[in-house]
Amino acid sequence: MAVFAEDVRLAGYTTLRLGGPARRFVEATTEDELVAAVRRADEAGEPVLILGGGSNLVVADAGFPGTVIHIGTRGTESATDEQGRVRVRVQAGEEWDPFVARCVADGLAGVECLAGIPGRVGATPIQNVGAYGQDVSETIVEVQAYDRQERKCVTLGREDCRFTYRHSVFKGSDRFVILDVTYELGQSEESQPIAYAELARRLGVEPGARVPLKEARDAVLELRRGKGMVLDPDDPDTRSAGSFFTNPILDAAQLADLERRVAERLGPDATFPRYPESGGRTKTSAAWLIDRAGFAKGEALGPVRISGKHTLALTNPGGGSTEDLLALARHVRDGVREAFGVVLVNEPVFIGVTL
Repeated sequence: MAVFAEDVRLAGYTTLRLGGPARRFVEATTEDELVAAVRRADEAGEPVLILGGGSNLVVADAGFPGTVIHIGTRGTESATDEQGRVRVRVQAGEEWDPFVARCVADGLAGVECLAGIPGRVGATPIQNVGAYGQDVSETIVEVQAYDRQERKCVTLGREDCRFTYRHSVFKGSDRFVILDVTYELGQSEESQPIAYAELARRLGVEPGARVPLKEARDAVLELRRGKGMVLDPDDPDTRSAGSFFTNPILDAAQLADLERRVAERLGPDATFPRYPESGGRTKTSAAWLIDRAGFAKGEALGPVRISGKHTLALTNPGGGSTEDLLALARHVRDGVREAFGVVLVNEPVFIGVTL
């Protein structure tokens, strides 16, 4: 049976340890409880916030003036097709990193480079979670969700999810409440081809090579720990929402402007990271822009700071507020815009606040 409470402070449910109280808080441990809680709030005309691991969330100091539904559903089931592909259906409330660890241990390839990412399974389709050359859109085959508009449970295939870089049909909309996710994985003791240059270097292989699943996962965890991106109660740098800004994707005119500004600021021979995207666009590195705009690891603004390990993460070592964090984020955003003409966009979901 779902558990109800009032005025629950949300800081205890986010990795930033920030956020004020929820007017009403519901802990749902089954899909039926989850759907019933959403329906009840909708019928009452209350705002609804679906909360998983809180690892990609920035919540206002004032809290949330409605019903927060914390997803605590658990369970997985799998089936193998004639081609040997394994489909694993996972409840939205399952923790993501333990799921990756189980896949690696069971010889299932496709998510090994997504190790160490905090949060729960239900959040992965929302922003097409990805790292080190893998995205969940490569393995997700369907998502079961409750459609608040149609007031019924629906199945969305991969195409229906409209996955793009760190985006999907679910992001920026409260229409769908994700109930479970099905991933299609390969039976193999070796990883998918290593696509990310930094990971390939750490593994000592060329991009495109395959390595044992455990080696890939262990290398990713090492890289993430070095950047403060694996939750650790003893490391204040992990009190973050992970990467705070997405990597900018530029059209031809924006790219030409960035080239000009980089040459003016850093010299005519200066280069910057660039990766081809669809439609003739180019992706560049938000971390590179932040670094070259003059921001340093560990740089503080009041009680919050840029991570001491990675300039793309903003951290709350203790004593900060959401407004403190936003002030630092605006400081970084405005500095990059002034230096390079590129406007950084937040990756975490904002609740009750704007950048």
